[in-house]
Amino acid sequence: MRIATHSLRQMTAGALAKTKRLILGGIALTGLLGGAMADPQLEKTEIRYQGWAGQVTFVELADDLGYLAPLKLKWVGNTISGPQDIQTVVTGDIDIGGAFYGAIIKLIAAKAPIKAVVGYYGSDDNTYYGYYVKEDSPIRTARDLIGKKVAVNTLGAHLEFVLREYLARNGLTPSEAKQVTLVAIPPVTGEQALRQGQVEVTTLNGVLRDKALERGGIRRLFADTDLFGNFTGGSYVLRDKFIKDNPNTSRKLIEGVSRAIAWAQATPSEEVRARFERIIAERKRNEDATPIKYWKSTGVASKGGVIGDTELQVWIDWLVKDGLLKQDQLKPSDIYTNDFNYFRPGKTADAK
Repeated sequence: MRIATHSLRQMTAGALAKTKRLILGGIALTGLLGGAMADPQLEKTEIRYQGWAGQVTFVELADDLGYLAPLKLKWVGNTISGPQDIQTVVTGDIDIGGAFYGAIIKLIAAKAPIKAVVGYYGSDDNTYYGYYVKEDSPIRTARDLIGKKVAVNTLGAHLEFVLREYLARNGLTPSEAKQVTLVAIPPVTGEQALRQGQVEVTTLNGVLRDKALERGGIRRLFADTDLFGNFTGGSYVLRDKFIKDNPNTSRKLIEGVSRAIAWAQATPSEEVRARFERIIAERKRNEDATPIKYWKSTGVASKGGVIGDTELQVWIDWLVKDGLLKQDQLKPSDIYTNDFNYFRPGKTADAK
């Protein structure tokens, strides 16, 4: 009996020693893994960007959600134009900006050193651009637009491309389409321009569309979703040099933005609106937050704004057809990268 007890004590002591070694080894391994998994050193810690009055960009949302830390944002002013925003990226005055894919493709075709990195806006059943006329307008078809004026926020962007596609699909020749005049005006005055007869058609989305419809007296001629279904319409871009010089910062920034987009896609709209309203109130830019009450969805077709060949190819084909690009001048892979997207194909996060 004494021998058995002594053997048991030896076994117990041995097991305790082994357990201790396993625990210490586990702690050491955890420390090593923790060090390996820590964020790499960021080459740049301040990100310059432009905002939109009365709106919260996904860059700002990512910051508010804590996805960008330790990156800090520097707001340099507002824009109302995607093409202007990405031109400002090209000139190096800001680090990140976003625009319609057609505008991005045209810039890259002109040798602008930028890359699309994450889709950030688009159209779906709740979020779309509509082309509106007065209720009593004689305009019923695309052909009725010949000789008429159409209000858009800026030339060479989403609204112009959609309109021209609408005209082409409905049989207007290039010379006939040129007789439809585009008038660039700020979006907030689009409804007024239509009602006062300054233009025969205006483009409206979001709060501007919903409030105009509440007032009545206008009707939809067509919408971008009538032509393209649900689609991501544009992306944020970074300069090639920014990516080369700041690879860790680029990854931190775009992973954060893509996570913010996914958050807005998966979160109830009332919760998203509440956060947007708080962000606008706290940043104190003396702006009207009314548009937020009408926010319904991101419009982004893919989780986290992952970019695909198809959504770019449609605009490449359009530009080739319109003579603005040569056949095979550009392919989608020349224009974008998903390397920094948190939900990029092949990354474990894409299953979350």
